[in-house]
Amino acid sequence: MKIKRSERLVDMTIFFLENPKKITPLNFFSEKYQAAKSSISEDLTIITSIFEENKMGALITYAGARGGVEYQPQIEEKELEKELEKIKNEINHSKRLLPGGYIYTSDLLSNPEWLKRIGKIIASKYIDQEIDTIMTISTKGVPIAQAVAYQLNVPFVIVRKSSKVTEGSTVSINYQPRSSSQEVEKMALSKNSLKAGSKLLLIDDFLRGGGTMAGLERMAEEFESEVVDAVVFLEHDSQASIEDYRSLLKIQSIDPETLKIKVELGNFLTN
Repeated sequence: MKIKRSERLVDMTIFFLENPKKITPLNFFSEKYQAAKSSISEDLTIITSIFEENKMGALITYAGARGGVEYQPQIEEKELEKELEKIKNEINHSKRLLPGGYIYTSDLLSNPEWLKRIGKIIASKYIDQEIDTIMTISTKGVPIAQAVAYQLNVPFVIVRKSSKVTEGSTVSINYQPRSSSQEVEKMALSKNSLKAGSKLLLIDDFLRGGGTMAGLERMAEEFESEVVDAVVFLEHDSQASIEDYRSLLKIQSIDPETLKIKVELGNFLTN
């Protein structure tokens, strides 16, 4: 049964928004709506115009055997900066300092609206790059990794601080959470969760000394995988033990008396 073009446009738009980074043959739409390919092509032109006008991303068309159309949720750099400013303003000067120098961000990282925004921001940098898997460590980095994985349409794996029976055989390594500390902890990843030769994007919520991110890099080496880049939501210590990473936000100052912090944009846009 055929449907009106207006209904078809709405349904196709919803499909693309729910299936980013997925190449879909034109035949799929033609058969679903019982419409000619020429009509579907006209629909795609309209949707492309709407996406571009509202800065929602782009539809990319592929010819040949790989033929089809793919929605890429890109964000222009000017818009990226605006989005990062919104997040910065949300946490700036608020009472978030916790014992041990940690920063409270659970309210943001458990909020679907903020997570969606963070996921789109990070994913926009890697739309055109070959990323096979997102890797993170439990627990606070998990929601960010999931949000990014959704936008890039790739799986994500969780490195845990202790192995579980349900994960089968694991690869374990020792690492120092803080580069300045002698404390040693363990992280583990199921052997079945990651293929050798994978191209990884590392994600974590908080970077202080860089020890945890360095541990994730070592874990990637154990699986003979390549780290394409590393991204953290909030950076605390500029003297981290790792060099190649991006941060969305960076703590500029901390007032221990009022427990308030001041943050600025990290190197996500400039690095």
